[in-house]
Amino acid sequence: MAAYARSLRTNGVPVPQITQKLVITSGKNKGEHPSVATVYRILAEEADSTK
Repeated sequence: MAAYARSLRTNGVPVPQITQKLVITSGKNKGEHPSVATVYRILAEEADSTK
C-alpha cells in the first residue's frame, strides 16, 4: 500500500484522491479507506527511510 501511495503521489495525485484508491487489507478497519492523515504519515515514513 505504501509503494502504491508513493507512486501516485509522485505522479501528482492529491492525497485526498489517494485515500480513495487505497483499501486497508487487515485489522479492524479491513475494507475501509485510510484517513488523509494516515496517508500523509505513510508518505512521511517512506521519505524518512530513504534519507
